[in-house]
Amino acid sequence: MKTKLTFIAAMCFMLVASISCKKEQKNEAEAKEEVKVREAPASALSYAVDNNSLIYWTGKKPTGQHSGTINLKGGDVKTENGKVLNGSFTIDMNSITVTDLEGDEKASLEGHLKGEGEKTEDHFFNVAKFPTAAFEITAVTETEEGTTIAGNLTIKGITKNVSFPANISADDNGVTITSDVFTINRTEWGVNYASKSLFDNLGDKFINDDIELKLEIKANPTI
Repeated sequence: MKTKLTFIAAMCFMLVASISCKKEQKNEAEAKEEVKVREAPASALSYAVDNNSLIYWTGKKPTGQHSGTINLKGGDVKTENGKVLNGSFTIDMNSITVTDLEGDEKASLEGHLKGEGEKTEDHFFNVAKFPTAAFEITAVTETEEGTTIAGNLTIKGITKNVSFPANISADDNGVTITSDVFTINRTEWGVNYASKSLFDNLGDKFINDDIELKLEIKANPTI
């Protein structure tokens, strides 16, 4: 009887774990081949990206997680009849900030992410070599289920097309783009440090391949 109960408990645990994993991967952005950016007509309205726009990130590992922000440093969005046609955003990788730590721990992790330590240059983002990343909108699709943005994401000189759900507001006062939380597999862009899928014998010292991202972008009318 005890063995039977143990088996049932194990099956229930596996079922719950399976459901949880599916839920966590709901907005996983599959990395696809780069797509040509659609040109906007001359009649399109242009909006300049506010440099206070942010990308929120969260990285996870078995023993915990860390989160922070990255600033945009320019770009534009073009619209017609209240619809976003395309957009180009420059991401300031030197602005990577850790928001869940303070003091020396905060400075140490930020330095590691930027590749400032000896022999750690390419562990994560190597900002000395790749000071900026970029995102270009290639399509905006609206369905009954919501709005999906597709675009070319370039990190460390590698460009992949990804899609994610978002809310878009566009009028004469500006454009606001707020994405749902979505994940990308960092190894698709050569961010390989402590990846269990690439390195053996890491035990519980690995870092999840998936990074959670959330975009909050504001663009203002150009004068």
